[in-house]
Amino acid sequence: MKVECNGNDLCDAVARVIKAVPARSTNAVLEGIKLVAEDGTLTLTATDLELSIEHMIRANIVESGEAVVPGKLFGDFVKKLTSQNIVLTATSSRLKIDYERSEGEFGCYPSEQFPEVNRIEDTQHFELKSCDLKDIVNKVAFSVCTDDSHPTLKGVLLEINDSEVVAVTTDGYRLAKCVKPVIATTASTSITVPVRAVMEISRLLTDGDEPIKLNLHKNFLMVQVDATTITTRLIDGTFVNYRQIIPQHFDTLVYIPKGLFEDAIDRAVLMARSEKNNNLVRFDISQTNMTVSSHSEAGNVEENLPVNTDGADLSISFNARYFTEFLHCMTCETVVLNLTNSTSVCVVSPVGDSEDYIYLVLPVRSV
Repeated sequence: MKVECNGNDLCDAVARVIKAVPARSTNAVLEGIKLVAEDGTLTLTATDLELSIEHMIRANIVESGEAVVPGKLFGDFVKKLTSQNIVLTATSSRLKIDYERSEGEFGCYPSEQFPEVNRIEDTQHFELKSCDLKDIVNKVAFSVCTDDSHPTLKGVLLEINDSEVVAVTTDGYRLAKCVKPVIATTASTSITVPVRAVMEISRLLTDGDEPIKLNLHKNFLMVQVDATTITTRLIDGTFVNYRQIIPQHFDTLVYIPKGLFEDAIDRAVLMARSEKNNNLVRFDISQTNMTVSSHSEAGNVEENLPVNTDGADLSISFNARYFTEFLHCMTCETVVLNLTNSTSVCVVSPVGDSEDYIYLVLPVRSV
């Protein structure tokens, strides 16, 4: 293999695919990045067998071929060559990099040992606007479970039908649900996509209206955005029945200006940062005022917010972090807290917004 390419293009390609390189693996070849030179392109691929990322760049292919280079070392090296024109020359066991009047050389893994990446073509698919898919990730991914004892919750549930996609995540203490319209679909199914793959897909997306096609085949999902292709294995197992978790009736509704609420929570959490009280904040709700308070050895804070309450007064406490992460991704002017009592779940949703989005969070017992 012999390839001439631009250093910036190569550096960008490595930065994209290296996200799929495992930090450590019992199979050493998985710690590598595969380079394939053919038909005027250089294709870089990395995989950990669950997530695969492929990126193509234009190159002058002097001689077709392939090589598997050590991922992290190669990535760190090419970061220093962004302004260079680069020549890559590979034999069966070595890769040489020529740049300006210098050169470097890497040992290579056997390319035949690198696993084949699943190609998903002519399968079921559904399409969303790029901005809608990006917004889904932004609004639900933060509440994914990180506990290995609940593997089916370590991803984003996507329920696809003819008109919409429902995305749900939960970690057992909170739940986020976001609904977006589909542009087109041949699929009517439910899948759970690992959050790591979802985050990598989101990084490729723009805030525009261009359609993004998501291809499904058996237990794999593939998304191609421009020159980058991400393929991920789906999570096996049944996601929790979230519909049974979300209450349909509430006794108290509290309407709060989102900006004031977010600022108050941010200030309260500064005082609540201690392992002892677990970021505890307390809401004391009356008809026209809600006091957000936190107390710790570092100090105390009480924030009074104007609210419009429909229902009984009550006091309730939460982990403040659960509210900051939710509020930071909201764009509405007003939110409504749907409550029943101090021990029942709180469901938060935007007011005056056509979007179907809710966030459910469990209260904590005050100390």
